[in-house]
Amino acid sequence: MKQIKSFSHKKILVLGLAKSGVTAAALLHKLGAFVTVNDKKPFSDNPEAQGLLEQGIKVICGDHPIELLDEGFELIVKNPGIPYNNPMIAGAFEKGIPVITEVELAYEISEAPFIAITGTNGKTTTTTLVYEMLKEDNKQPLIAGNIGTVASGVAEEATPENTIVIELSSFQLMGIINFNPKIAILTNLYDAHLDYHGTKQEYIAAKANITKNQTELEYLIINADQEETLEVARHSKASIIPFSTKKELKEGAYISDGWIMLNREKVMEIENIALPGNHNLENILSSMAAAKLSGVKNSAIQRVLRTFTGVRHRLQYVTEVNGRKFYNDSKATNILATVNALAAFDSPIILLAGGLDRGNEFDELLPYLKNVKAMITFGQTAPKMERIGALAGIKTIKRVDNVDKAVPEAYQYSESGDVILLSPACASWDQYKTFEVRGDIFIEAVHKLK
Repeated sequence: MKQIKSFSHKKILVLGLAKSGVTAAALLHKLGAFVTVNDKKPFSDNPEAQGLLEQGIKVICGDHPIELLDEGFELIVKNPGIPYNNPMIAGAFEKGIPVITEVELAYEISEAPFIAITGTNGKTTTTTLVYEMLKEDNKQPLIAGNIGTVASGVAEEATPENTIVIELSSFQLMGIINFNPKIAILTNLYDAHLDYHGTKQEYIAAKANITKNQTELEYLIINADQEETLEVARHSKASIIPFSTKKELKEGAYISDGWIMLNREKVMEIENIALPGNHNLENILSSMAAAKLSGVKNSAIQRVLRTFTGVRHRLQYVTEVNGRKFYNDSKATNILATVNALAAFDSPIILLAGGLDRGNEFDELLPYLKNVKAMITFGQTAPKMERIGALAGIKTIKRVDNVDKAVPEAYQYSESGDVILLSPACASWDQYKTFEVRGDIFIEAVHKLK
């Protein structure tokens, strides 16, 4: 990593722990900062805070005391999940204290360039595809960010020969100042996280931060099929690379006569791509464009696309039990993701859906429930899901307590040839800590059927 001095002898508050906070605090301590960590979890139940204390880092646990802001901090590194209307963050802004997320810290220390991916849907699949394509061509990529590996920890080990492929959420992007990826991808933009951002405009503004520091020397790969993403491109100074699944383009990535194309060059026939679902063509086009900009050969891209079948929890094929195929799409935390999952199958579907109630209805699902023969609901939104299922004419609708009970219930109403699909259209936080936990419980329950 770069041996920078910009954090040395600075008083820095790390607000909120989890993996990113722990890594950021330890790194800043190593860089010579005077670090204070503040986490809401009590110290006695907080092994992460205990470990940082053993390193000589000041730790304050159990609350977020507002008077902490009077201690002369020059910077706050906050957990991305802490909203900006939190009294500590609002107080910091009033005092003129800069607030960043650890992604900014990763950028400051990294010797490696970044390929950064954001958007409402498809981030993880696109990030993984870019990483796999670079790896297949021996480009020495590293993977980081919202996909599960702390960015600053990866950047600490990166060299100039590496490229960091990073998935970024809107939460993370709100906390950047200088972050500037060599290549940025904006997959798509739909209503999401409005409970955090307040309005769609604020959400889009956060996503647009991915390109705010780019110049014509960097690239922004943008969805040409959406006005919202095109508007981001109009305000970017980067070199724009569009992609489209709906029309042929003069330049950029698109589909023509059964081929995926880049700047009029045939790269691969669609019929040889292993990843299911038409929505994944967006992910394939954008990742292919990033790979080609990074010097990856067509042969390496083709090898990846012939074998890559998906990411865990993203329309992940689990197994077949007595002719029923089970798919784990726990990452479908919004309506569009579930629409894409439903559209990926022609077979009869048993849909497992429900979760955190963010106040929205699910009428947008109606046109896509034609193949759904039964619906198993759970979580806070179960009544709303049942209403929309009834409107769709689904005859079998059953409510259960949780995902674990939903699996055997779904199996009971299925037949050989059916698809049993977990695609909740909701966040998991009413019952599960993360969508990964929810998906893992689904997988375990499926294997119990054998």
